[in-house]
Amino acid sequence: MTIQANYRKTLRACYLGYVTQAICANYAPLLFVMFQKTYHISLAEIALIPSVFFLTQLLVDLAAAEFVDRIGYRTCVVAAHLLSAVGLGMLAFLPDLLPVPFLGILISVMVYAVSSGLIEVLVSPIVEACPFENKESRMSLLHSFYCWGMVAVVLGSTLFFAVFGLENWRILTLLWALVPFYNLFNFLTCPIERLVEDGEGMRIGEFLRLPVFWLLILLMACSGAAETSMAQWASTFAEAAMGVPKTIGDLAGPCLFAALMGTSRVLCARVSRKVDLRKLMLACGLLGVGCYLLASLSVSPFWGMAGCALCGFSVGIMWPGTISLSSQTCPTGGTAMFAFLALAGDLGGTVGPLSVGFVSGLAGNDLKKGLFVATVFPIAFVLGLAALRKKRR
Repeated sequence: MTIQANYRKTLRACYLGYVTQAICANYAPLLFVMFQKTYHISLAEIALIPSVFFLTQLLVDLAAAEFVDRIGYRTCVVAAHLLSAVGLGMLAFLPDLLPVPFLGILISVMVYAVSSGLIEVLVSPIVEACPFENKESRMSLLHSFYCWGMVAVVLGSTLFFAVFGLENWRILTLLWALVPFYNLFNFLTCPIERLVEDGEGMRIGEFLRLPVFWLLILLMACSGAAETSMAQWASTFAEAAMGVPKTIGDLAGPCLFAALMGTSRVLCARVSRKVDLRKLMLACGLLGVGCYLLASLSVSPFWGMAGCALCGFSVGIMWPGTISLSSQTCPTGGTAMFAFLALAGDLGGTVGPLSVGFVSGLAGNDLKKGLFVATVFPIAFVLGLAALRKKRR
């Protein structure tokens, strides 16, 4: 019991790790309009902010495959939380201290983007290495905390701005920075095990030569694309395509999407002992296809938004489920395998929304057509699962 209790502290620290990542990924976009008005930044420059964030995170995912095992989990995850707190603190002050405010924003974003990439690579293998039973359940519940973090950021920030005003955004930024600063001390004291002992893990070249690993990479990329294609465009889709007022659209779009995605992961964690993980993932993949078609083809605002919201539920299990399948399929893959999976997921998360925007632009800014084409991502996920099942047989 004592051992289990000690590792529950590790689990709680990892939960807050994903909340920290949600703050890093979702807080700055809430300030884009304020940045534009206060610092006279163009829309083209604003568009660079998320691009720099995700590009930095991708580079960290790639580099982490080489250095995490050498430096150690604890050092890296503590450094990640320190960088997150420092980066958010810099965001509150650096734009006003530099002669070019936009440069201050980009530097701050890059600092906490490094943190976000490290957290994504580290937290899953830390939980996987804990001596808990039913790892699929733990992994699904773990990833739900990113969703709850996203909901907390949107609702908490909206409430703060409503009460104290948008001009006090620097104070809120420092308050959000307290979360990673607090969690830093959790990771300093909680027990952390290695996923694979030195010399026992597969080398990068070994699992890159496995055909089944590339199927897992495909599943991860499709997971990221299916999730972010809808999540990133949910607010715009509600307002522009469905004619929903912006305030309602923000709550019924990205906020409800995140809430249902978190609910899906919690429910999957509860039923994973009784239901085969692959069957759950297949059912959610098929539901995702239906949700994309409902959102893109419906002429009714209600059903269009229903498709958007339910898409959050359908994609909830895809990412954590693929990580669990990877651990079962390549148990000696080690940290490098998790780094490549995170890289694939982030790559899909970058390509998906870009594809929706590109296709929508070609179709005369018709976002429905862009989302219709994005149906290919959950379809490819279902086909990848079928191929993986055949490969295992």
